[in-house]
Amino acid sequence: MLRRLLRAVAVGALVLPATALSAEPPKLILQITVDQLRGDLPTRYYDRLGDGGFRYLWERGVVYRNAHHAHANTETIVGHTTLATGAYPSGHGMVGNLWFDRESGFTTYNVEDAAYPLLTKGADVDEDTEIDPTQRAARSEGRSPAAILVSTFSDELRSSTNGEAKVVGVSVKDRGAISMAGHSGTAYWFSKASGEFVTSKYYLDEYPGWVTKFNEARPAQAFANTRWTLLHDRDSYLFGDSDDREWETDVAGFGRTFPHAFGDGTSRYFTTWLTLSPAGDRLVLDFAKEALVNEQLGSDEVTDYLSVSFSSTDYVGHVFGPSSLEGEDNILQLDRTLADLFAFVDEHVGLDNTLIVLSADHGGPDTPGYLNSLGIPAGYVEPESWDKEAAITRIKERFGIKDELIATYSHPYLYFSTDVKNNRKIDQQALEAAVVEELMKFPGVSLAVSSTALRKGNAADTPLMRAVKHNFHAKRSGDVFIVFEPNWFINDFEGLIVASTHGSPWNYDTFVPIVFAGAGLEPSVIDRRVLTVDIAATLAAYLGIKAPSGAVGNPLREVVGN
Repeated sequence: MLRRLLRAVAVGALVLPATALSAEPPKLILQITVDQLRGDLPTRYYDRLGDGGFRYLWERGVVYRNAHHAHANTETIVGHTTLATGAYPSGHGMVGNLWFDRESGFTTYNVEDAAYPLLTKGADVDEDTEIDPTQRAARSEGRSPAAILVSTFSDELRSSTNGEAKVVGVSVKDRGAISMAGHSGTAYWFSKASGEFVTSKYYLDEYPGWVTKFNEARPAQAFANTRWTLLHDRDSYLFGDSDDREWETDVAGFGRTFPHAFGDGTSRYFTTWLTLSPAGDRLVLDFAKEALVNEQLGSDEVTDYLSVSFSSTDYVGHVFGPSSLEGEDNILQLDRTLADLFAFVDEHVGLDNTLIVLSADHGGPDTPGYLNSLGIPAGYVEPESWDKEAAITRIKERFGIKDELIATYSHPYLYFSTDVKNNRKIDQQALEAAVVEELMKFPGVSLAVSSTALRKGNAADTPLMRAVKHNFHAKRSGDVFIVFEPNWFINDFEGLIVASTHGSPWNYDTFVPIVFAGAGLEPSVIDRRVLTVDIAATLAAYLGIKAPSGAVGNPLREVVGN
């Protein structure tokens, strides 16, 4: 306890932990990120939740019921890195799952890094089995956190303990694991191509024996010849009579109705189907358990860190929508997965010795089909056709542009072609303004903002514009930022048609849960608006260490004390 107090004073901590005078620091920080867990979903089905999962958090934790991301592009890497760093994308640099790199002339996948290939050969992204088309832009199988421009909380934990703190991040998605493990931890993720958990040479030269043993047991094959079936009787479900809706996506024969069969394990889509169901989260849970035991997390007086990012809610949301029978059953099964994780942590570390924080990288919209059925306007937009529009043609004629004006649209940014950017005869500011003016006339577009306006601070000071500014990074952001109308979005990603897509600044995408529990915290429910950038600052203040280098959030007083 004395060491903790002295450490807090030494780093100039202004806020001491609420338990600093009465307890030792936690043995383990368990940070859970549920991909696309909109803030209302855990309580939407609360009457059918068990006792040890969401209910443990909501009834025994500090629950923030009005928590939001404050940046405009609510995508996976953006939200995960914000949770990890306490910085906005303008600071941490991860402005989107993809961005166009003008130096190389190629679109960049956020955590790709050719310098650090995967340890497992043949585990790179297989386009035939990948439900996440953003990874297809990666030109290398290598992965690292090099593109994250600031430190994470886990980095600061390692630094404050002279490297003694153990840090592990686990997820189905590479970006879900890498962002949270930071620059100094170790990240593992699930390879759909190999059916194993993998990492890159950035982290390790070879796998620990326990990882090799886990993979040799072929964990994915345990789901061969099984099906995703409903957890409860169909009549008990809110969406029990809504199992087959025309706007849902049938991914390679996985179907739109229960039960969803995984097949015999030989299909090239087998591992993809697993991630489209609660099975993906179970695989992550099983690996996380092995990591906790074999890396001896929480086994000594130095606080360790385990990040577990569950991705099935995101995939189910994309394919079926959150307001679907699949979406409902997935939440109920995730509840059991969380209960299993908490019971395991309690057995091996003790929940009183563990500080848990749960949040989400983003929320998610309902499908236009579902909303339309209720009389709510919603639909899809097609940016790939914009360069063919008469208005864009007129702009090209006005500025003497003979070739392509638009190099790419990488959500939410429109990038002008390199030839246009390098043409000194073109007034770039005037061009941006002209494109913005015309884009604002397109169906489904709510707002278009030029990068020049953001860079010079000429944009209006509104909540929406502040969210756009928080997403702007001069070297990575495009020439025009586009915000679609509420409930309008793109559903065609390189030929993959999905039911719904997140990535907007609207409440359904920014609204996420924030809950802290364990470690002797007193239960409470807080209704004031808080931000996801506050999480990293809160964890740092709780331990009395310095906040991550780019952190802009404030420690939450209900967790760290007044």
